[in-house]
Formats: sequence, C-alpha cells, structure tokens
Amino acid sequence: MSNIVLLISTNMQKEVITYYASNFVERKAPGVVFAAKLPDTAITLYKSGKLMFQGSGADREAARWGGSAQTASSPKSSSIGAKGDVLPDGFASMSVLGSDETGTGDYFGPITVAAVYVPASKIELVNELGVKDSKMLTDDYMRRIAPDLRAACIHSVLILRNEKYNALQAKGYSQGKMKAMMHNKALGHTLSKMAPEKPMHILIDQFAERGVYYNYLKNEKDIVRENVLLSTKAEQLHVSVATASILARAAFLKEMDRLSELAGIELLKGASAKVDALAARIWRGQGEEFLRSITKWHFANTEKARKIK
Repeated sequence: MSNIVLLISTNMQKEVITYYASNFVERKAPGVVFAAKLPDTAITLYKSGKLMFQGSGADREAARWGGSAQTASSPKSSSIGAKGDVLPDGFASMSVLGSDETGTGDYFGPITVAAVYVPASKIELVNELGVKDSKMLTDDYMRRIAPDLRAACIHSVLILRNEKYNALQAKGYSQGKMKAMMHNKALGHTLSKMAPEKPMHILIDQFAERGVYYNYLKNEKDIVRENVLLSTKAEQLHVSVATASILARAAFLKEMDRLSELAGIELLKGASAKVDALAARIWRGQGEEFLRSITKWHFANTEKARKIK
C-alpha cells in the first residue's frame, strides 16, 4: 500500500477540504483536521499542514495537489551508523512492531521494556504526536506525549523492579539475559493483543548479537522468532521503536517518582559520583536493606557508597 505525504499551504488545505467534502469521514485522532475516504484511497489532513494519502490510488490523488510526491523510504542503516540486520527497502513506511528498553545504566530504579505496534496507517499520526529519537527529547516532553501514544498504539510495557532484578542477578542472570527475556515477553504480549493481525516485521533495538540474544531465551517456553530483525540505533530506523523508547522511558520515570517518594528524596539518574554520595546518605538514614530495594545492588556504586558512608 502506498503511503504518500505532502506539506501544503493554508490556502491549499481549504481547497482539499472543499474538493473531498462529499467523501468526508470522521476521524477523532489527535492532530487530524479533516479526513476523507475514496474507494481506493484514504486522505488525512493534519494541523501541521501535512496531507497523507494511503491506498492504491495514493499516487493519483497526490498528483492533484503537488505532482512531485514521494513515497516514504527507510533511512539506510549504514547512513546512520547502525549495525545489525539489513532492513528491506521502504522499511520506515511498513507496519512494524518495535521494542526498546531503558534504565539499564541507572543505579537507582528499574529496567523497563516497551513493545509498540505502529501500522503503516498510523505512522503519520504517531509522528504528529511528537515522536522522534527519544535521545532528542526531554523527560518532561516524553511524559507529556506518552498518554496519547499509549491510546493510539497497541503496546506492552514491562517493569523489572529492583528487588526482582537483584534476585535474578544473585542467581547468575546477566543483565543481557534479563533484557532478552523482557523484550521477548513484551513482544509476545503485544502480538497476542494484535491477533489475528500480524506485523510485517518486528524490530528490536539490538543489545546483543542474534545468536547471543536467542541463546539467552533457549529455556523460555514461548520465543518470538517470526520476521524478527535486530539493529542498533533502531529508534532512528522505524517510528515503532522510537515510540517504544518513549513509553519505556515514561514507565521508568514513573517508577523513579514512586521510589523517590519512598526514599523521601529525589533519586538521581545514572551512576555518577553524585549518585554514590546520595546512596551513602540513604544508607546512613534508612539502612542497607532499603537501599538494596531501590538499586541495582551489584553496580560498583554500592562499594563506593559503602566507603563514603
């Protein structure tokens, strides 16, 4: 299915609305100001002035308003320095289930993983809601747009809290194994919510080579394998992974708020010397057991905090 987007002037927007008035359909999605449906083409006009055509007649209808429209194409992995599987041409405009995680390098707080399905028909909507590479977005901004993204997309978010993380680590689980298990479970949950629909591809933000990733999962009962691609910098390759990154971050921040309230002090992100000092302060005031319950205890920060204490 063709998916063509034009950026048009205010005057042309009025012309579009008038031209397709008899084909009007109601669309309550955020950012949509007008929508129409022809037998072979869906037409959506956004507040930003972007006009999207979807369907077998997209080329014909787009030509009425610009004539130089181009279908969306995937950024090339090599052009952004990504490593991993080679993506098919036009990947950025396909229906993809993406997954990403956050919190892995933070001493305080959990690991969170999100899997999000963005069909081709919602790519423009998700972009209108403000999604881009989450590393370019502030925490406050991600908190703000996360509710609309959750409402717009089928998704699953998993939180591995510190008590469970420390218990698994003590049993010999590496962080990589924990992440693989979480990605696999989040993808499985999302696929079950989508059924019987299936994504064209699944894209995981790569943190391990394919063989290593699936070796981590060898004892799992249900393993997601069909149409799975792995790539680094995946949030720049498809909006589904960028959206997953935002939802994972929003969940991490919410959990950090909860832990900060328990601790009676705002917890710091990362694993810096300031984190060491804060950990020592909490250790002195609330004891080792409490500190252990809100941290990744095996991190080097623990011994540094012990010395400061």
